[in-house]
Amino acid sequence: MLKQVAVLKKPSPPKPKSRPAALPASDKQAVPETAGPVVSPLAPKIIAKLPPLSGVRLAAGEAGVRYQGRTDVLLAVMAPGTQVGGVFTISKTAAAPVEWCRAALAQKSARMLVVNSGNANAFTGKAGVDGVRMTAESAAALSGCRPQEVFIASTGVIGEPLPVQRITRVLPDIYENTGAGAWNDAARAIMTTDTFPKLATASAQIDGARVTINGIAKGSGMIAPDMATMLSFVFTDAKIPSEILQQLLVQGVRDSFNATTVDSDTSTSDTLLLFATGKGALHDPVLRSADKRLDDFRNKLFALMTDLAVQVVRDGEGATHLVRINVNGAESQPAARKIALSIANSPLVKTAIAGGDANWGRIVMAIGKSGEAANRDKLSIKIGNHKVATNGQRDPGYSEALLSKYMLRPEIEIDVDVGVGKFSSGVWTCDLTHGYIAINGDYRS
Repeated sequence: MLKQVAVLKKPSPPKPKSRPAALPASDKQAVPETAGPVVSPLAPKIIAKLPPLSGVRLAAGEAGVRYQGRTDVLLAVMAPGTQVGGVFTISKTAAAPVEWCRAALAQKSARMLVVNSGNANAFTGKAGVDGVRMTAESAAALSGCRPQEVFIASTGVIGEPLPVQRITRVLPDIYENTGAGAWNDAARAIMTTDTFPKLATASAQIDGARVTINGIAKGSGMIAPDMATMLSFVFTDAKIPSEILQQLLVQGVRDSFNATTVDSDTSTSDTLLLFATGKGALHDPVLRSADKRLDDFRNKLFALMTDLAVQVVRDGEGATHLVRINVNGAESQPAARKIALSIANSPLVKTAIAGGDANWGRIVMAIGKSGEAANRDKLSIKIGNHKVATNGQRDPGYSEALLSKYMLRPEIEIDVDVGVGKFSSGVWTCDLTHGYIAINGDYRS
């Protein structure tokens, strides 16, 4: 029998405040909103303040889609000529707004974005499709654009009919109140079980001209993107055609949104859209995504996407630890990613981290179950600066007492070398606590 070593334990996280139970689909009254959940202990110390972005106006409104007393509809209005790119969930039960946006991308242009929280409009049949069309038509009538230039996203409960009239009824008032500075309001309107709004901004140069990139996101649970993120909307005033925006997104999601997981569950509604208004500082046309003049923009865009993706993990439901997992020595990059996700999604690894338990044998288990090549006798593991395994066995200098202290930190890094090749990959995840069970056992967002 292994000798048990005393482990320093941190206090149990506070129990999330209760939320109202779900209403039957037939109930036509919105649920009064109770006090929001306690803000995640991993939340950024400072919420980014986004500057105005030429060619974009935003506003948030209260439609009572599910709750009273909170904003739940975001409307963004963009200048004529705005180009768009998008990536979406590959779920076989994708929501109606996802299907609408996929089709709308063929137009390559965008004039409006409408997002509601509280109801995902997923698995809602023909009524869901009709609800998206009605929303797009109502919004288009306000600005004089085509419905196909209106992009739609929804987040919340799956399987309940969307009360679309509540949304279309408030759109005119929201439209009249759009302005250049409502980024924080926009980010808050799309929150569900999120405990803080997620925003990021950057400036970049294209051929000597300075342009702005602003982004918002939402997400807290049902997070294991397989394309992009839960919902994220990025805007720039650069002049970039749709085809290049699309290429940039596909490149950028691999090591940002697709490198995150909270609970291994991929949403029906995952949507990432990138809009380029072309109304910022003038620069010569960009015709190729590999154009060297795009290098700074590309780097800043990818960093902003990573920032938003990690904010989502920081707000993982019930999370108390942010975890970075790096896998090296794999036979291919996809193999390294699969091993990293096997570790990140393991309930045993995640609960050990939640409890401050230096049980690194669970990492060994997760590597082995991935199905990817690993040389057991060359396997090495390091947690923080602590070497725990070297060449397939416990490191001679390993100290469980010291590692247990490290496990109490809010941010943890795990490095693994599987000893079979030269490829690497990394992912972000969080721990799995009682808070996750309380939120998802009692509440439908």
